[in-house]
Amino acid sequence: MTDRTIGPDPALAALVAAGFDLSGLTEEQHAVLRALTDQELSLLTDLKARLEEAGPEVQGHAEVAGGALF
Repeated sequence: MTDRTIGPDPALAALVAAGFDLSGLTEEQHAVLRALTDQELSLLTDLKARLEEAGPEVQGHAEVAGGALF
C-alpha cells in the first residue's frame, strides 16, 4: 500500500504536468482524480491535448461570429 502523504500523488502530478489547474478543486474532487485508473488518466490528458490543439480554430470562429458558432 502506498502512503500518499509522502510526495505528490502520481495522478494529480500527471494532471498538473498536462496543464490542468487543480487549485480550485475541493478535497472531494481531488479524491476523485486520485482514484482515476491509468486508462482514465490517459484519456483525460489526451482529450485536453486535443481540445487545446483545436483551440485556435475554435477561437477564430468565435471572434468572427461573435461567439454564435461556439
